[in-house]
Amino acid sequence: MTAAPLPTRREDILARLAEPERYDIVVVGGGATGLGVALDASLRGYSVALVEAHDFAKGTSSRATKLVHGGVRYLAQGDIHLVREALHERLNILHGAPHLAQPLPFVMPSYKLWETPFYGIGLKIYDALAGKAGLGRTQWLTSGQAQRLLPGVQSRGLKGGVKYWDGQFDDARLALAIARTAAQHGARIVNYCGATGLVHEGGKVTGVTCRDAETGRELTLNARCVINATGVWVDALRQEDARALGQNTSAIVAPSQGVHLVVDQSFSPGAHALLVPSTADGRVLFAVPWLGKLILGTTDTPRQDVPLEPTPFEHEVDFILREAGRYLRRAPGRADILSQWVGLRPLVRPGGESGAPTRAISREHTVLVSKAGLVTVTGGKWTTYRAMAEDVLAQCVSSGLLAGRGRASTAGQRLVGAPAPGAGAVSVSADPGLHLYGSEAGEVSMLPGSDRYLADGLSEAMVRFAVRFEYARTVEDVLARRSRLLFLDATKAVAAADAVASILVKELGGDTGASAQYSPGLGEFQALAKHYGAR
Repeated sequence: MTAAPLPTRREDILARLAEPERYDIVVVGGGATGLGVALDASLRGYSVALVEAHDFAKGTSSRATKLVHGGVRYLAQGDIHLVREALHERLNILHGAPHLAQPLPFVMPSYKLWETPFYGIGLKIYDALAGKAGLGRTQWLTSGQAQRLLPGVQSRGLKGGVKYWDGQFDDARLALAIARTAAQHGARIVNYCGATGLVHEGGKVTGVTCRDAETGRELTLNARCVINATGVWVDALRQEDARALGQNTSAIVAPSQGVHLVVDQSFSPGAHALLVPSTADGRVLFAVPWLGKLILGTTDTPRQDVPLEPTPFEHEVDFILREAGRYLRRAPGRADILSQWVGLRPLVRPGGESGAPTRAISREHTVLVSKAGLVTVTGGKWTTYRAMAEDVLAQCVSSGLLAGRGRASTAGQRLVGAPAPGAGAVSVSADPGLHLYGSEAGEVSMLPGSDRYLADGLSEAMVRFAVRFEYARTVEDVLARRSRLLFLDATKAVAAADAVASILVKELGGDTGASAQYSPGLGEFQALAKHYGAR
């Protein structure tokens, strides 16, 4: 029998955070890495608090290519350790959240005779590295077979192809499942409550000050160990820590921008994704079916600033459309873009150096412990979030910040919503969007408005569930991350925004954590949607 969802009443969470307590761990940052640390630590029995300045997975963690993968391109770079680790972790995600992550077949088309055996051998090595964690056997394809699996592929000059397997997931909803699972195990987790500073005593970091964005309430969270897991923004907290000791520290993050364009799936119908291993400038091109649409991407462009809402450069959009047009029978244009989004990768500068091309920088993560005891983790990728959390806690213990509590149990941990092994999945066609709730689909269906849909895959009941059990506070929270409508079709997301705002006002009206004139961010969302391509 499935446990009832744990309510996420903001006033109760803030009241508990305000209690005078010294936590074992305070995590700053509610993306994949920070949430993974909170889950691992809470399962080990540590007392944990996590604060996030915006919404969970607001930044890079909701803007991935939606792939749980070992990294075919990293294999080409010779990064065998990262590939092997990611392939192992891929299976953990697929088993831990089967309602949010599933195997996905890929086809790598060949337009030169040497490409099929060359890439096929590489992908056979990929299979071998996966071992028992493999998802399917790599296959050489004839031209006819490749066209049957990729009906939208450019057939002119097609010589054949290679089929292989990786995984796909819903990144924002997986982050939410991790957060809710950590909360079930005692972690105190809150969004829209940003860290405003570090507390130092005797030259050591002993806590974090933070501010609730809705009420302006100031809180101080004392901790034995403070973990900086703020992604591309980790250097801000590192530099504050250094200044408190009268020191300087250099930035370690080299941000890289990855752009994704979403078009109708008719450009590449079917269940197989397309991968081009080397485009005109040596990058990888994906055309990935996702929730009824097609994701095209991605770029790897260095940038110096780290905006909360990055936008694509014109040349990046042109590059993706141009390269997609080379490999798809029907070339997409700007008018076909339904949504576009940008993620900033927190790549770690090798030896603190700058100037290296970001696509040449390793995707492995880095954990640093400052002289004052601030633990910083950055780099890495979504697929390895769990392994990153293990490494962070191992560093905390080895540095004397925490007492050891044995090995983590997250490798076999089923996340909130994961159906019991052998349980049937909710039909995607019969209940649009409901399949993403897994074992909680019945709970959603029992709420008012389960039969009234505001948009594709979003019912009134889903909005209510988002507020009551999934920490949603704003229109953006619902339409960008609880539902993925903003990432799928920005114009349709805007069309649903008024109705979502109306439900939010009713659901949050009795929440004393919100002001009497609570605004669910309708105007802000409408402005934001223009950056995603709403017309």
